[in-house]
Amino acid sequence: MGRVQHVGSYYAASSQRAPERPALADGIDCDVCVVGAGIAGCSTALHLALAGLRVVLLEEQRVGWGASGRSGAQAIYGIAAGQSKLARLIGAGAARAVWDVSVEGLALMRELIGRFSIDCDWAAGYLHAAIKERHERELHAEVRELRERYGYTSVRYVPREELRAILATERYRGALYDPNSGHLHPLNYTLGLAAAAEGLGVRIFEGTRATGFAPAGASQVHIRTPQGEVRARYLALCGNVYLGATAPTLASKIMAVATYIVATAPLGAERARQLITNNAAVSDMNWVLDYFRRSADHRLLFGGRVNYSGFSSFDAPSATRARMLAVFPQLQDARIEYAWGGEVDITLNRAPHFGRLAPNVYFLQGFSGHGIALTGIAGKLVAEAISGIAGRFDVFARIPHRNFPGGTALRRPALVLAMLYYRLRDLL
Repeated sequence: MGRVQHVGSYYAASSQRAPERPALADGIDCDVCVVGAGIAGCSTALHLALAGLRVVLLEEQRVGWGASGRSGAQAIYGIAAGQSKLARLIGAGAARAVWDVSVEGLALMRELIGRFSIDCDWAAGYLHAAIKERHERELHAEVRELRERYGYTSVRYVPREELRAILATERYRGALYDPNSGHLHPLNYTLGLAAAAEGLGVRIFEGTRATGFAPAGASQVHIRTPQGEVRARYLALCGNVYLGATAPTLASKIMAVATYIVATAPLGAERARQLITNNAAVSDMNWVLDYFRRSADHRLLFGGRVNYSGFSSFDAPSATRARMLAVFPQLQDARIEYAWGGEVDITLNRAPHFGRLAPNVYFLQGFSGHGIALTGIAGKLVAEAISGIAGRFDVFARIPHRNFPGGTALRRPALVLAMLYYRLRDLL
């Protein structure tokens, strides 16, 4: 049986060439074993290697196979839960520390791209667009909060008239603009991080699932794989929804939801530029939101349909195209060349879930759609903690998380009912 390849996305079709790494077939020793070769896992491995540690990175499929390599690719400040909610959960001071980490995550991403010459089409700029009058009020309040409470002065409010000169659509009433956020080619970014980590001595094994792990005393953990074993002083679990039975206590804190994206055929430089004149990434403020951006080769990449039910009976490409045409009806003649989907993890409170399962077993999950920048800085925080500087990691570990209600059988139907409420609210 051949090795599983990346899903048939625009990103996979336009990605840099990457080697197929071997599967682990024997026993191996290292300082740290990292499970999951998305952005979080690759960044963790990279920063551990920069600290001089011997690292093994295990990936069940291919590097960047999961959400990191097929996402909406918008690198955005903050966390999905929002700062006000986070302050209620952990206090204003700790919430400010999380905010500072998220902003540093954007700077770290740009630093890594430059330092390791990662060719991933980085483009600066993000628009958070209002559809309703309620959204406008919320955006004005957010701009004030970010500027006055957090000193984040790069953001500004873009009124309707100015926004219509930027976006060729009548759908939006205004937007928050942040030049510090932006978008990139997520698979190429992930592959670039992996290559940088390998250049520093990290050993990457693809086609190798971590089937389980067990502490072998206070100073070692053994990680089982189908054909081998890793013996490490520390373990970092970065597999998110794909960990499953490998770490069942973590699985109860997150839910996999399916998201879908379409990519048009190349529109030509002029036509693509007219759609989004400043080349920003764009998302709206609905709960079931639309998000879109231009690609480097002048396509429109548009995501918008979220499936919480776990069923795939509806026509996702057609539904996503319909949402695209509701924003840009002038693209009626544009052919959809790629359509794909995949699972991302969300937590009940939409805040990231970091912590330890044992003194030498760390985990990162629950990025809830804000993973492009936050996963990279999260990997740095794990590396800091393993190196003995755990303060920033522990701020995130303080965020409380509950299991999704309903247990194994009813948790998804319960989520569907909750999402129906928010979808109805979108329509009001």
